[in-house]
Amino acid sequence: MRMQTFVASVLLGAFVAVCALESRAADAPKAAETAMVTSDADYIIGPGDVLRIFVLQNPDLSTEVPVRPDGKITTPLVNDISAVGKSAATLSKEMQVALSEYVRSPTVNVIVTKSAGAFGQIRVVGQAANPRSLAYRKGMTVLDAVIEVGGLSQFAAGNGARLVRTENGKVNRIRLRLDDLINKGDVRQNVELHPGDIIFVPEARF
Repeated sequence: MRMQTFVASVLLGAFVAVCALESRAADAPKAAETAMVTSDADYIIGPGDVLRIFVLQNPDLSTEVPVRPDGKITTPLVNDISAVGKSAATLSKEMQVALSEYVRSPTVNVIVTKSAGAFGQIRVVGQAANPRSLAYRKGMTVLDAVIEVGGLSQFAAGNGARLVRTENGKVNRIRLRLDDLINKGDVRQNVELHPGDIIFVPEARF
């Protein structure tokens, strides 16, 4: 009887250990995903991202909030602070300033727990001076994006640029005459951007 009890105990312990390992394995991808987002100091917050706000020693002020389409978030005591286009570190500092009206020497940490990814970004690729992804903000235009990437490179064929936009699963390509926009002030080329848009600037043929 004692031997049966001993065997049963060993089997139960093994079962519990296996369950614990499986639970950790299931949680690993989630932890890796979060680490991937939060460890990137250069990550720029965009619409649709979810932010976890920690206010040290003030749990009532700590919360998790989505970034609204207008680029702002609302947290306890801080209404409508702009988050889009900022890093988590920059937003943390601004929230500390805002909370200092109510809390003495607040310490705020901001973590991006869920990234909207490309949907919250505008990408400028090809012959731009500094091609990169930009945080989308409401009302953003082609000219805004071109300015943020430092303009076009000396090898760019600006009037051959294309705006690639995906809507309802369909990819649309819109011609952009960026040289005319920049050098001639042709505002017809200053198209308003949508989240996920890609501006492609080809190289000039000499």
